[in-house]
Amino acid sequence: MSELKGAAIFAQSGGPTSVINASAAGVITEALKADAITHVYGSAHGIRGMLDDVIYDMSKEDGRELELLLTTPSSALGSARYKLKHYDEDDRDYKKILDLFRKYDIRYFFFNGGNDSMDTCSKIGRYLQKVGYECRVFGVPKTIDNDLWGTDHCPGFGSAAKYIVTSFMEVALDAKVYDTGMVIIIEVMGRNAGWLTAASSLASQKGLGPDLIYLPELPFEADRFLGDVESVFSANGNAIIAISEGLHDADGVYVPEMNYQNLAVDSFGHTQLGGAASILGKLVKDHLNVKVRSIELSLLQRCAAHCASRVDVDESFLAGKMAVQHALEGKSGYMVGFERGPGPVYVCNTKLVDVNEVANKEKLIPREWVNEAGNGLKQEFCDYALPLIQGESRIAVEDGLPRFARLRKVRAS
Repeated sequence: MSELKGAAIFAQSGGPTSVINASAAGVITEALKADAITHVYGSAHGIRGMLDDVIYDMSKEDGRELELLLTTPSSALGSARYKLKHYDEDDRDYKKILDLFRKYDIRYFFFNGGNDSMDTCSKIGRYLQKVGYECRVFGVPKTIDNDLWGTDHCPGFGSAAKYIVTSFMEVALDAKVYDTGMVIIIEVMGRNAGWLTAASSLASQKGLGPDLIYLPELPFEADRFLGDVESVFSANGNAIIAISEGLHDADGVYVPEMNYQNLAVDSFGHTQLGGAASILGKLVKDHLNVKVRSIELSLLQRCAAHCASRVDVDESFLAGKMAVQHALEGKSGYMVGFERGPGPVYVCNTKLVDVNEVANKEKLIPREWVNEAGNGLKQEFCDYALPLIQGESRIAVEDGLPRFARLRKVRAS
């Protein structure tokens, strides 16, 4: 395919992670080196920046600050949860994006996000193709939920998992110092996929993990849950329980909804969850009449750059870098995925996944990795997850505190 000359634009979308900016660094630094790419832009707050013409000239950034992106959490360019309607239903947003692409001669589009972001990426790519505007479109994966279809794992998961495992180990040591028993319920992010909650099982391999683990892949039954907790508490005098925020019954009713709460929804129609640990904590308190602590890790698990996995940082950067390289080769309409090599030694390579296939699909934990009782994980999961949390990320320090990237964000003109 002939060389395509023009500008590149990069955008971040959805929930941040502790390593999403490593992917930004991969895209931006690789694009800045490419002769075929005339300018490199960053979009403010994902799709919103392209709709409102708020984009940044990334060539104006200091090289040191771009390097610091590798260990800076959250989305440095800003994020958004903005749902594009299909262009056959309403093409006004698409026309705005096309106008912006023409204005800045954008011929490369890199979109960094999860399931809904890959859907957006797919729609934009197909629209540009429909109207005959040549532009190479690439998805760069990101989600702590680890639920993107077509890839062995997702950038962001390993670091969040490492934080969760570490937190469970620390809580276990703290909770068991007293001479009176206690039940601790820790709520972990995960709407429909329980990968992060399952990661707590790695702490059990060190003798400091949860006694019970409940995932959204299996229907939640309150009576069985209370029976499990009672059995563990009677045997041990205490209990630590890991639950996914997305626990729901066989009818799809989430635990917070069982408490008759009116839950808000986001722009994609997803119920905004949280509070399951508190509700289940009250159930346990009423049932056992023991001390109960309910802990919701919330945003802490996705922004803990101080506990990031080196493997995760390196692979996140690689995902961004390879997206640019493949686009320069003439490829378009793909997401960069990861493929694990065979054998006991962890080897991982990138691959290309059709972004249309990824859009709005979810990868769930295999049932055979969960124990028969549905309240714990088998060794197969631990063998899968352990390599992803390896290595320490070296964060720059200033005055004893992390030194994160400070982008200038110079508006493009």
